[in-house]
Amino acid sequence: MTVTRFEDLKVWQEAASLAVDIYLVSKRESLVKDFGLRDQLQRAAVSIASNIAEGKERETIAEFIRYLYIAKGSSGELKTQLIIAQRIGYIDAGNAKNLILSVEQISAKLGALIRTLKRK
Repeated sequence: MTVTRFEDLKVWQEAASLAVDIYLVSKRESLVKDFGLRDQLQRAAVSIASNIAEGKERETIAEFIRYLYIAKGSSGELKTQLIIAQRIGYIDAGNAKNLILSVEQISAKLGALIRTLKRK
């Protein structure tokens, strides 16, 4: 069965859930006062799901792959920002570990999807 809607992609679902988690963490942690880092975290998280969706909506494999690479880049950006936020004490180690694990899993799935699409 071929996926026709980006909403049906498991990696998009996970990326959208991660973005929600980032928003929730950035509201309740000391991160709320650091507007710059908070906004960067939120933008990077939203960018992952958004680029998956935009690429899928472009309806060509080449464009989809291009946007998946952008989403994968945003996952690296988000992971870096989470590491920094944890190191400066904005996010506790437990939350940071779980969020970073989610980012890594999404990044790996994006890589696998890119490889699959390149074989087509």
